[in-house]
Amino acid sequence: MRRCIVVLVSLVLTLGFVGAGPAAARPSPLDIEVLSNRADLISGGDALVRVTVPRRGDPTAVRVDVDGRDVTAAFRAQPDGSLVGLVEGLAVGRNVLTARHRFGSVRITLTNHPIGGPIFAGPQVQPWICGTERAGLGPATDAQCNAPTRFSLFYKSSMTGQFAAYDPAAPPPAAQIASTTTDQGVTVPYIVRVERGTADRGIHDIAVLFDPATAQPRAWNHKLVVPFGGGGSSNHTQQPPLPVLDDMALSRGFMIATSGLHIMAFNINATVSAEALMMLKERITERYGRIRYTIGAGCSGGSIQQHLIAATYPGLLDGIQPNCSYADVWTTASEVLDCHLLVNYFTNVAPALWPDPAQRALVDGHKDATDCVAWDQSFSVVSDPSRAANCNLPAELVYHPQTNPTGVRCTIQDYQVAIWGRRAEDGFAKVPSGNVGVQYGLAALNAGKITPAQFVDLNAKIGSKDIDWKFQAQRAEPDPGAVRIAYRAGQVTDARQLAAVPIVDLRGYNETFEIHTSFHSHKLRAKLDRDNGGHANQIIWTFPLSPSILPPPDIALRSFLLIDRWLADIEADTSHKPLRAKVIANKPRDAVDACWIDGARVTDPARCARTYPHFGDARIAAGAPLTDDILRCQLRHPQRGDYAVAFTDAEWAALNAGFPSGVCDWRRPGVDQRPSIPWLTFADGPGGRPLGNPPRASRHG
Repeated sequence: MRRCIVVLVSLVLTLGFVGAGPAAARPSPLDIEVLSNRADLISGGDALVRVTVPRRGDPTAVRVDVDGRDVTAAFRAQPDGSLVGLVEGLAVGRNVLTARHRFGSVRITLTNHPIGGPIFAGPQVQPWICGTERAGLGPATDAQCNAPTRFSLFYKSSMTGQFAAYDPAAPPPAAQIASTTTDQGVTVPYIVRVERGTADRGIHDIAVLFDPATAQPRAWNHKLVVPFGGGGSSNHTQQPPLPVLDDMALSRGFMIATSGLHIMAFNINATVSAEALMMLKERITERYGRIRYTIGAGCSGGSIQQHLIAATYPGLLDGIQPNCSYADVWTTASEVLDCHLLVNYFTNVAPALWPDPAQRALVDGHKDATDCVAWDQSFSVVSDPSRAANCNLPAELVYHPQTNPTGVRCTIQDYQVAIWGRRAEDGFAKVPSGNVGVQYGLAALNAGKITPAQFVDLNAKIGSKDIDWKFQAQRAEPDPGAVRIAYRAGQVTDARQLAAVPIVDLRGYNETFEIHTSFHSHKLRAKLDRDNGGHANQIIWTFPLSPSILPPPDIALRSFLLIDRWLADIEADTSHKPLRAKVIANKPRDAVDACWIDGARVTDPARCARTYPHFGDARIAAGAPLTDDILRCQLRHPQRGDYAVAFTDAEWAALNAGFPSGVCDWRRPGVDQRPSIPWLTFADGPGGRPLGNPPRASRHG
């Protein structure tokens, strides 16, 4: 294992980390550039660094030290005349790296963080149960659940077409090992090495084509695919990642890498997901070499992570393929809450008033009322603080309002408490959402599809849930300051940053007893239109959702190859245009909206819309815009002229009594709705602080 690491580091330094490819004109001044990450976000005690040398300078005359400790021997000359080295042994905290030459000296501060984290995601949730033994890494070596890295080899069998374990001491006959030709035209035996390690209290896998004879991944095309997993849970247990032996990507030379923290069923905090991705990419850069670009993929909760990471920590993902997508956690949580309340009202409070399922669907905004039933049955419990299954913890550790009031609260907001902070009254995490002012069923009322009596009764009795997820008669208010944080920290996806990211949205279509309804793709599109004046960087491909929620293999491959071409053309664009302009300028001609009808690809928007119409949710049916991202609406007093129907005096009085503070004015932005601030750190506390620009080296002498 140690030999593999040493050889890989040597490969990085001698095959030209040379990030820009062929040797270009060297910058004239002595300079330092940290290649593996921002200088202030380093982890694990090492950093890959480039020292550029003046044109007339002798690279062998450069001396490099860290706080006086000479590390010159770590550096190797590159074809472009620079020096690249993996600087190891960094202390936790600030480390001053200095390069000296007869022309003067230059220095930069490397801020190193423990490999177990955190870096920018804020204090980590406790308790945290290690899973390294279950994942084959042996016992954890510390409280951060770190364990020694292990490597496994696999080969694709030419006989079965499946992956099988490869033993270097007793390899299979060469004829039984398939070969593959990468997208760079390199033909190699189809052997893959999987590295399993730990970082940020997660377990990650890195898979890449590998040559056991030389212990080098020479067939890697320097492109990275990161799968993200679905679900949604406040899990307190370290879990293994998604499978990485994916023929579609590996056979073409791509590396696949992902962490257990990239599965939202195990980690419903996309800020932690972003931190884990950053640390994983740092390790890849240090041990394998430069990454040309990174492609995300994943369904449901996996789509949420892609949207949020690309929007809040731009640069970590260069292109994304959200499948069965949602825009973010908290506007989706509003849909879940509304469905939970409506199902309870229709079923338990006023069933005699609402016998018609079609009327119920008009109120909940979906094509079919069973969509809300599906939400209620699958995800309404994720905000129950006393449900031990949410945390994957023993019941005796979990909160109960009477028997264990200081136990772990198993809710989304408590899992994300580093972002939100705590309520003054009870110390529980703040909640950024509510339903004050929402007029459920407003569109149906104005269309004459439900009666004023139904409308008034519904809005008077729907109520909400309290902090312990118990029904309450009054509507719910967001906690003070939480809505401002939600927008500031991008926890409600801000599409401004997404303009610089190619998006291929893969939408499996089913609108009956299904939570992954199609309007979510168009909701994100509406945000792109509003924030950027267009959505040319996003295409939506729609296909029947049967039998699997995932796209058929041919559509998945077509999407993968398309976004790869798109990113390769952007990479090759050497103009001075901003990245978002390059995304549009280099969009492939076949990157257009499409749908599949009877197995045929159709690009006629009108025909696709007729075949696959999208609907909405309860907030949209209450008058909210398609962007559906207002957590707390501006309020106004209701006026009779606002409605297309007439109320009796008794109904009007009851309606006003049900909305003492007023009703939502959806024509105005939401309360505290402002553009997000990318690259926030929560290390200093809830709400976040902008990291600002990456540190740069300073020159001396």
